Amino acid sequence: MARFSRPSTPRLLYTLYTSPSKTVQSPSPSPSPSPSPASSLLLGSFHLRQFSSGNLARAKEDKEPWWKDSMDKLRNIGISAHIDSGKTTLTERVLFYTGKIHEIHEVRGRDGVGAKMDSMDLEREKGITIQSAATYCTWNGYQVNIIDTPGHVDFTIEVERALRVLDGAILVLCSVGGVQSQSITVDRQMRRYEVPRLAFINKLDRMGADPWKVLNQARAKLRHNSAAMQVPIGLEEDFKGLVDLVQMKALYFHGSSGEKIVIEEVPADMEALVTEKRRELIEVVSEVDDKLAEAFLADEPISSTDLEEAVRRATIAQKFIPVFMGSAFKNKGVQPLLNAVLSYLPCPIEVSNYALDQTKNEEKVALGGTPDGPLVALAFKLEEGRFGQLTYLRIYEGVIRKGDFIFNINTGKKIKVPRLVRMHSDEMEDIQEAHAGQIVAVFGVDCASGDTFTDGSVKYTMTSMNVPEPVMSLAVQPVSKDSGGQFSKALNRFQKEDPTFRVGLDPESGQTIISGMGELHLDIYVERIRREYKVDATVGKPRVNFRETVTQRAEFDYLHKKQSGGQGQYGRVCGYVEPLPAGSPTKFEFENMIVGQAIPSNFIPAIEKGFKEAANSGSLIGHPVEHLRVVLTDGAAHAVDSSELAFKLAAIYAFRKCYTAAKPVILEPVMLVELKVPMEFQGTVAGDINKRKGVIIGNDQEGDDSVITAHVPLNNMFGYSTALRSMTQGKGEFTMEYKEHSPVSHDVQTQLINNYKGTHAAE
Repeated sequence: MARFSRPSTPRLLYTLYTSPSKTVQSPSPSPSPSPSPASSLLLGSFHLRQFSSGNLARAKEDKEPWWKDSMDKLRNIGISAHIDSGKTTLTERVLFYTGKIHEIHEVRGRDGVGAKMDSMDLEREKGITIQSAATYCTWNGYQVNIIDTPGHVDFTIEVERALRVLDGAILVLCSVGGVQSQSITVDRQMRRYEVPRLAFINKLDRMGADPWKVLNQARAKLRHNSAAMQVPIGLEEDFKGLVDLVQMKALYFHGSSGEKIVIEEVPADMEALVTEKRRELIEVVSEVDDKLAEAFLADEPISSTDLEEAVRRATIAQKFIPVFMGSAFKNKGVQPLLNAVLSYLPCPIEVSNYALDQTKNEEKVALGGTPDGPLVALAFKLEEGRFGQLTYLRIYEGVIRKGDFIFNINTGKKIKVPRLVRMHSDEMEDIQEAHAGQIVAVFGVDCASGDTFTDGSVKYTMTSMNVPEPVMSLAVQPVSKDSGGQFSKALNRFQKEDPTFRVGLDPESGQTIISGMGELHLDIYVERIRREYKVDATVGKPRVNFRETVTQRAEFDYLHKKQSGGQGQYGRVCGYVEPLPAGSPTKFEFENMIVGQAIPSNFIPAIEKGFKEAANSGSLIGHPVEHLRVVLTDGAAHAVDSSELAFKLAAIYAFRKCYTAAKPVILEPVMLVELKVPMEFQGTVAGDINKRKGVIIGNDQEGDDSVITAHVPLNNMFGYSTALRSMTQGKGEFTMEYKEHSPVSHDVQTQLINNYKGTHAAE
């Protein structure tokens, strides 16, 4: 293709201009030329190949790293919204205009094909998106990775994981429904992860569409500092096109699928409105951008370039949210939105990402985000594909190549990359290498989601290694015996996908117990087993993971003696149990303080094992005993009859005997609950928390909402999401995370013990 200059040519670079009929090479003697719009059509891969071999030295001379152009032309975006705001429809149109698909299918289309991004059967049937599929497309010479995120509140772990991976996002709002409860949740998550965003007001063709009402709602409810970047020409059935406030041009969308854009002058009857809206846009942006403010206050004319640069600066700094409009279903306004993604959302180098250095006690390290650094990649999503596990990786730094060895920091394993692919919903294209900022998928790599991969030179993780303990358990079992295989396959997969989801066996009843972070969390998984693996499961009553502990020191002196023809059993242990001091890192401590050889040292591990086993189920309600210190001070052994088993049994019986004397108490998990409810419901909600034996520790006001923080025992939080919805007309929401285990009140303890005794007596 292009004839690149030899080193002997003094600083001369040939820029390639392409036109349909001919190729012209023009010498450009400038020291560091910027790529022309036409040459920007020569995309990433060509650029990379040419630079990566012979031109590295030249690139260094020009002070432009080889990856600079490729990184500037990369966008990682997510599209999130309230359910049914037209998010998947918008993605479908984006894929159509960028040439990734050649015909458009609707989400609940009559043709039965369904939208491209909804690749799970269940999603097509219900018209909702559950898993975030990652899709890649190109627009105007830029590469755009789109992550389609779920809109349902129940799938928040997916949304949060997707948001960590994005550099920017589009928040879709419905022009009729406006800002709905889920829009608020998604927006809060974006703010938490500091994602710059654009807003897109969709469905302007519907009856009752009012974009200005929605814009004001976004300012009031979401606290957005936002302004319209476009003005619609007509609304509802008369919606014809848009006026671009930056360029001051009218855009009309012609052709069967709106693919032909006709640019005309602003209609005369709209000039006054357009001038007013442009002034409003400049005012809002100049409040947060000093450079534009100077020009605005000096009453200088503001060119479209100045305004565009100011909007980009303010958007990336998360001080401003530009608002675009259109109707994805009617194919209007999607291309300008794509241009806005390129113009206003950041490329990977403009976003600061942090890793946690495991060698320095999880200290935060800023990542440069360049392909020159060591490899750091995050596995943010797993899928069971036809060829085994497919792992989606977001590369934060460095380069990954097919055949390279990479290290999984979370497990410490070294893995070879067998196959590297770029994903398009559920189809894939093989690639040889990928660099920082890109989203790729790898096959045949065994890992869990949230694992971090590096090239072995650094020990960084992208997420904290400290996974919270599960606080709630359910017993599940498949209805038919034949589906056991599928059932266990499902549980294994979910455990890998979600670190907070655990599976175990109840030693007494032999049932499978699943544990997680709350009721909703476990319900979703039971439902997914039913849908994705076609296994009907029966669900037992939810169980809270209680613990027991001792409150005072108690002595033990126990002799275990059994004589039954042949070798008997003999073991005597003396000592005491006591509670561990508050804040100690371990939950069980064993100390041997025997002086001399009263018990031969080879039996000591058996005694420790016995105490550990006994502490696995306390005698109050059969739950594990924590914060316990066992000290062995004396004992006796028999030359013939003493054995490891004898001492282990002696330890178990000694523990049971002295346990009641140590005044044991039951500990229950206490949750830190954060509620966000409109002010008018504050009294009702606070009263309900007190009824649930909660302690309110904070009450702040955030706009029209009241934010209540409380510590509530988990045992009293069952069915709370339903109760909260009915108390607040569906406007309230809450988050709940584990805080600590703390002692229960005396009456609750008596009740729990009686329940436990009752069930055991019945058995």
